[in-house]
Amino acid sequence: MSKTPHEFDLAFLESALKGKTLIVYWYLLQQPTHTVGIREVQRALGFSSPSIAVHHLEKLQDLGLIRKKGTGEYFLEEEVKVGILRFFTRMGRFLVPRYLFYSVLFSTTLTAYLTLCVLYRITPSFYTVMFGLIAVVIFWVETFRLWRAKPF
Repeated sequence: MSKTPHEFDLAFLESALKGKTLIVYWYLLQQPTHTVGIREVQRALGFSSPSIAVHHLEKLQDLGLIRKKGTGEYFLEEEVKVGILRFFTRMGRFLVPRYLFYSVLFSTTLTAYLTLCVLYRITPSFYTVMFGLIAVVIFWVETFRLWRAKPF
């Protein structure tokens, strides 16, 4: 079974988006609505010289992920979900782990259940509480693991 051209592109992008190039791309993903200059990228990411920023910005431009304006500033052209980026979703201008939504959902549901049990003087079901606690712990652990694994 052969791969489609799109699958080859994603595989190539995944192999190219590593290290500092991924960090620069992550930084640009956090600035989706405005342009960034070479010096801004250098200072924000702590690169030792502007040439490092130029190299990685040009690499991203060659991949078709960003575009350079006539003023020399770069802006995000396309957002791709490869590698670690698959596990993050955009919430406004922030990139947050996908598991954050499940963590909040299960935490809120468990809290509401226990609150209602206390208010109406109902004995909470042991299995319901255990299921809720296990789900809350698992999702929060995964959320924090992804947050610590983010490239920037």
